[in-house]
Amino acid sequence: MDVREGLFYTKEHEWVKIDGKIATVGITDYAQSALGDVTFVELPKKADVFKQADQIATVESVKAASDIYAPLSGAVEEINPELDNVPELVNQSCYEKGFFLKMQIEDEAEIKNLMDAKSYKAYLESLAK
Repeated sequence: MDVREGLFYTKEHEWVKIDGKIATVGITDYAQSALGDVTFVELPKKADVFKQADQIATVESVKAASDIYAPLSGAVEEINPELDNVPELVNQSCYEKGFFLKMQIEDEAEIKNLMDAKSYKAYLESLAK
């Protein structure tokens, strides 16, 4: 599994890239692999506000539909419009072109609730046992 350094992760397999007060959010390589071929992504609207752990999006694949949760509290600044027409970007490039959205971080203290790459790798290893 591809786990990128410099990102933060949730136990629900979302990743977060923090750049100042903006958080870019997507699902991990582990999540996209477990889902199989992604066929549809339902994203929130710009300016929607979420609390940490709220359902923020839905991903449908050939295997299942899965909820995606907000890794941090904040307002949606931007959604990835490419996913409307090319949802398979989530499978092809989950950390770059297949990101879901960018949000304004409301409470930076919540970052401590996330895992770094090393912790997330250990978490994945614990799931395999």
